[in-house]
Amino acid sequence: TFGWAAGTFWVKIGLSVVAVTLYSLLWQRPAIRVRLSSLAIGTLSAAALYLLFFAGNWLAPLIVPGAQAQVGGIYSLGEGTDRLLICLLLLFVTGPGEEIFWRGFLQDRLTKRWGNMPGFLVTTAVYAGVHVFSLNLILILAALVAGAFWGLLYVWRRDIFVQIVSHSLWSAVIFAVAPIR
Repeated sequence: TFGWAAGTFWVKIGLSVVAVTLYSLLWQRPAIRVRLSSLAIGTLSAAALYLLFFAGNWLAPLIVPGAQAQVGGIYSLGEGTDRLLICLLLLFVTGPGEEIFWRGFLQDRLTKRWGNMPGFLVTTAVYAGVHVFSLNLILILAALVAGAFWGLLYVWRRDIFVQIVSHSLWSAVIFAVAPIR
């Protein structure tokens, strides 16, 4: 997705996520229970992660030379795409699909095989690792932070609906509603 210049980035990401989600659902169907408590925890965790990224945006230039340009590079991936389309894709395709795959499938399987911490660590490393192809250090670090956040949330709650709400709301807000630049 990062290396293929043709097409709209957010549509390509959406299609990639649909593919891995379908793959994971062939092997394992996570139990998704819609509960008010899960909605609340997911919403609060999305807000907490957004605030963490807000602080990180302030600190990043002190740690990573050229951080602001790299952040701009992340947001430039969406240029020319309607913000409403980006928001809808993130809320209803990318956020839910990524959590079904990364936490509901991969982390769940790895923790059953190796235990909570090794499964969490490997899933987080692979999640950050797939972002290496962007060649954007800030995006890789952001994926590491977000992946660790959602991974620990999953270790704590084991509730894929919390994950879906958190990831979907956070990504829609940070990329379409109130970007941090």
